Amino acid sequence: MHDIAFYYDPISPYAYLAFERLPEALMGHSVCVRYKPVLFAALLKANGQLGPAEIPAKRDWTYRQVSWLAQHHGVPLELPAAHPFNPLALLRLGLATATDDAPGETNRYVTSQLFHHAWRGGHNATDAARLGALQTLLQDHMAQRNKLWNPPDGEVVKQRLRTNTDEALALGLFGVPALVLDGHVFWGLDALPMLRAYLDGDAWFESGAWEAAARLPVGVARR
Repeated sequence: MHDIAFYYDPISPYAYLAFERLPEALMGHSVCVRYKPVLFAALLKANGQLGPAEIPAKRDWTYRQVSWLAQHHGVPLELPAAHPFNPLALLRLGLATATDDAPGETNRYVTSQLFHHAWRGGHNATDAARLGALQTLLQDHMAQRNKLWNPPDGEVVKQRLRTNTDEALALGLFGVPALVLDGHVFWGLDALPMLRAYLDGDAWFESGAWEAAARLPVGVARR
């Protein structure tokens, strides 16, 4: 069985689309997917980057492209009332459901609820009433499974998010979604076919091309 870590932040529409498209990409393979929330803004800061929504022209293009990609792939998507938004409440709600045997993970149901909260219905992702309703839903989910609920604003949950984000940085991750399989990092919605090719045993991955890409000399560096 293949073990895949799916690093995500519900602020990212590309992470949402990749989440929805992932089952098709993995079809026919025996896999275990571990969904790991991280703070995208921390990855950007550590790498000296701006997010797509922080560059005006790229921001417009991002919303156009994800809207087109959603209809192209048949995935429901309505842009939230405002974006970017602060995703901390969603990230912490997700990790409040993590269990002791997988303290940095959200199951697929919980992950779907976080993404749907942000990217379905065109609502305000940080609205207090909506977040309260989501918390109730997730608490009920935990109760039905006889699992412990950790307070989203408690230190346990905050540390889980810090640990996940530090782990992502240690792996060299610079954005979301990022899928890690056998030490290979596949970044972005458009990397799903490449991930599928790896699972299918594509000979390219044994050709040395993957490793060679990291050895390409830098020709010039901007200051």
